[in-house]
Amino acid sequence: MRFLIGLLAIALLIPVAVAANLSLNNSPLNNSAFGNAAANSPADLEVRRKALNDLLHERWEYTLRTSPIYASILGDKRYNDQLDDFSQKAIDDDLEQTRLYLARFEAIDITGFPEQDALNQQLMVRDLKMGLEGARFKPWEMPVNQESGIHIDAPQLVSILSFQNTKDYEDYITRLKLLPRLFDQTIEQMRKGMAEGLMPPKMLLEKVVTQANGIATTPAEQSPFIHPFDKFPDAISEADRKRLREAGLGAVKDSVVPAYVKFTTFVRDEYAPKGRTEPGAWALPDGAAWYSFRVKESTTTDLSPEEIHELGQEQVKEIEGRMLALVNQLGYKDLKSFKAAVDTDPKLHTHSREEILDLYRKYEDQMYARLPQMFGRLPKAKLEVKPVEEFREKEAPDAEYQEGTPDGSRPGHVMVNTGDFAKRTVLDIETTAYHEGVPGHHMQLSIAQELPELPPFRQHENYTAYVEGWALYSERLGKEAGFYQDPYSYYGHMMDDMLRAIRLVVDTGFHYKHWTRQQVVDYFHAHSTMDEVSVQSETDRYMAWPAQALAYKIGQLEILKLRQYSKDQLGDKFDLRAFHDEVLSGGALPMDVLSTRIHGWVAQQKTQASLTPSGPNSSAGQTSRSPSR
Repeated sequence: MRFLIGLLAIALLIPVAVAANLSLNNSPLNNSAFGNAAANSPADLEVRRKALNDLLHERWEYTLRTSPIYASILGDKRYNDQLDDFSQKAIDDDLEQTRLYLARFEAIDITGFPEQDALNQQLMVRDLKMGLEGARFKPWEMPVNQESGIHIDAPQLVSILSFQNTKDYEDYITRLKLLPRLFDQTIEQMRKGMAEGLMPPKMLLEKVVTQANGIATTPAEQSPFIHPFDKFPDAISEADRKRLREAGLGAVKDSVVPAYVKFTTFVRDEYAPKGRTEPGAWALPDGAAWYSFRVKESTTTDLSPEEIHELGQEQVKEIEGRMLALVNQLGYKDLKSFKAAVDTDPKLHTHSREEILDLYRKYEDQMYARLPQMFGRLPKAKLEVKPVEEFREKEAPDAEYQEGTPDGSRPGHVMVNTGDFAKRTVLDIETTAYHEGVPGHHMQLSIAQELPELPPFRQHENYTAYVEGWALYSERLGKEAGFYQDPYSYYGHMMDDMLRAIRLVVDTGFHYKHWTRQQVVDYFHAHSTMDEVSVQSETDRYMAWPAQALAYKIGQLEILKLRQYSKDQLGDKFDLRAFHDEVLSGGALPMDVLSTRIHGWVAQQKTQASLTPSGPNSSAGQTSRSPSR
């Protein structure tokens, strides 16, 4: 799931300074004796719980107010005529507010709190601390690469904004006029990065030039920013349509296009030539420490890069054996001869954009019918399959998920790359459909949004190891549901599992073991049957996003380990539906917190089983913990 990562980085890591007075001096939580003086009376407990909930609400409102793009992504339209502030003052102000909020949350005595309330405080403290720890590395000074950045992310707002009335269009036009400011602030941060040696690889920045120039040279009438004016809701009058279309076109011509031209010129002439020559993060100032931090942040574990590298090699060997066994059954002596046959078999390639979309819809529909066999709680939110916008097809993955809004006004989208369809095979479409849609991202993220007992920050939490680990785990559920009937489709599933294992090796290879780019490419060719275009794209991705790709396999393996632990402990009382509901009913969690949660659930199931009389009417093993545990 790579939905709007760049926009989310701007929206969440570096929001504008808060307008309200958040001085600790005016807060009752500033009293250092608060926790010590508190008695454990029910009345006092409720006072402290209310203090926490009020502070969580305040923090959430701060997040939305200072992150207008993120608010819009969630469907909150209050700030739809604003953009985030990427200035240094805004960044510094936000870091100060983060420190103040951290002190206030830590000052709350959670003695006697219900488990979920205590976890709310602990997760918020954890998030704030991680943000402050990461600030040491100034991530805002490297805000652009070929995978994300204002140049490639801003047009994607078009597909996630809701255009229902004239105000929606007027707000959007206002935002278009504000884009030059955000581009200028981005360039300012990039200049600081240049001065301090915080530079992405040069070869990736050359791709940024191509991306930005593509939009800069597109006629305003065909710009991706103009698409909302192609079709209006019926409720908008013809006169307003004409007015809004003209205003939108004017904003694209006078504001958006010049901003892209300026940005393209800067990156091409000043920035890209100074890009670093080494692919690994170790070549950056304090690069080794930054990579270690990114590993911890991405995996939410204490695994070292060396441990992850060795784990990846073990996984590659294990999956390679299973893949070879399958191709032998299909009559091929090795993976290379199998790949050669696939490359020349027209039946295994797609023949149109619509065929790709139809296949995704087919697999989502068949999985929806099987969900009740594996889950007690099902998502209410709808799911749609849509094509990736053509302006970003070249760099976009095969598919990605864009979550819907909590109010249901925008359904979740599986965005499918239908470009270059003749070169695409059908092998991994089924497994990718389960990863991005159900029971993967759409199911997990939708259920999290639909948990009323969780505060908003947890409904929308995005620990990468959990989110991507769950999606990769979900691919395996396709086999348990009786799918992957076509052996080529099952090979595609194993091929994608192999990709995530390879990532453990090559990401740490790049950023920890000082591998060259060619070493990574060679490793791919030695252990996968991916085509050359995909190998090159994946290799560039790991250069751009150190440690992000580690989260998938680490998260999947942890969920599988917890499932096996639950089965071993509960025996014939193990209920797969109850296990899945427990994993999903707390929203996204760090891996260590999820482990604690599942171990507690297993202990509770054991207790319940011991108290339930056996016999023909017994329901032992059929009860699931309440989602509000």
